[in-house]
Amino acid sequence: MNFKKVSVIGLGYIGLPTAAIIASRGVNVVGVDVNQHAVDTINQGNIHIVEPDLDMVVKSAVQTGKLKAVTVPEEADAFMIAVPTPFKGDYEPDLSYIEAAAKAIAPVLKKGDLIVLESTSPVGSTEKLAAWLTSERPDLEMPLNGSSAPDVNIAYCPERVLPGYVLQELVSNDRVVGGLTNECAKRAVALYSIFVKGNCIITNSRTAEMAKLTENSFRDVNIAFANELSLICDTLDINVWELINLSNLHPRVNILKPGPGVGGHCIAVDPWFIVNSDPANAKLIKQARNVNDNKPKYVVDRVKKSADRFKEPSIACLGLSFKADIDDVRESPAVEIVETLIKEKIGRILVVEPNVETLPESIGGAVEKKSLNDALSQSDIVLLLVDHKEFKEVSVDKLKERVVIDTRGIWM
Repeated sequence: MNFKKVSVIGLGYIGLPTAAIIASRGVNVVGVDVNQHAVDTINQGNIHIVEPDLDMVVKSAVQTGKLKAVTVPEEADAFMIAVPTPFKGDYEPDLSYIEAAAKAIAPVLKKGDLIVLESTSPVGSTEKLAAWLTSERPDLEMPLNGSSAPDVNIAYCPERVLPGYVLQELVSNDRVVGGLTNECAKRAVALYSIFVKGNCIITNSRTAEMAKLTENSFRDVNIAFANELSLICDTLDINVWELINLSNLHPRVNILKPGPGVGGHCIAVDPWFIVNSDPANAKLIKQARNVNDNKPKYVVDRVKKSADRFKEPSIACLGLSFKADIDDVRESPAVEIVETLIKEKIGRILVVEPNVETLPESIGGAVEKKSLNDALSQSDIVLLLVDHKEFKEVSVDKLKERVVIDTRGIWM
């Protein structure tokens, strides 16, 4: 099961680190992305995203000729699909990127190839991928409908990494590998064995798809509990951070920290895939989503109440990314909060985001991007939205005579 050439479709926060890690193991890797800027940047040995140490791995892989980026797929022995899977309309899963990836690689597929879907997807997506490939390449037998000897192996293996620690966790974390057949799964395990030191556990594709959704829904439910506690504590005049620290002294209690909401492409999206699949039974999961989705509105209301005491308040919004020390603003509650403050014309908005050079289009022309010191000195209200390391170093003395709304509890 030798893989001389691997193709990674989608060079974002998962695809690029995966491509770079495989290339660092001496395998020829071709990364594919529709974004010409991303392709050009990578081919120069640089990166277009923020992830610790990734720049060094990419630079080395490009310089040694093991990694290159293109916009059109080439022949390979294995194809790893890591494209977005957002939702549309009433939280309906959007699989158009996976379908587009299938159509893009179909012309270069050959007998014996392996295709692994890594994108977080609703249950049944791997089967849909096989069906799309069958439609594009009827000359190749896909592992559908009990096919015993398919020409192409297809499996599902979701990523399980934490932004900021992607390179370490791609190697060390266990992987769940779900094949459309058992042989498909074994073939995929051989691919991941190139760089994964953790265990690769074999199951079927539907269970693997549900496992990824379950992991993120579990976290979402627990964050919702913490966020709901924060609302109750505000009503009862209790410091929620102290309460959680005290409660967590119990040997079997581990309450997470509340925040301004839940963001990112995984936790804020994946639970809706389960709700969409079985709305009659996914009641707790749906309610947790509603709690977390409503938290940004609660934060905005707190800012509005604080702003009433000022004639023309200046509000320093600290952080835009969905979690600390990264540049990823996908589904970020911080961005949603800033958008709402702009829309409701609460005051002059100053934004501090050390990890993002260009502000999102939705807010770019309506706010002032400031250094941390300037924002603090010019603001009436300081709204802490993301616990970046730079913000943790702020002296409490600098916050005197300002209204502070700390949604992350770093100054409490």
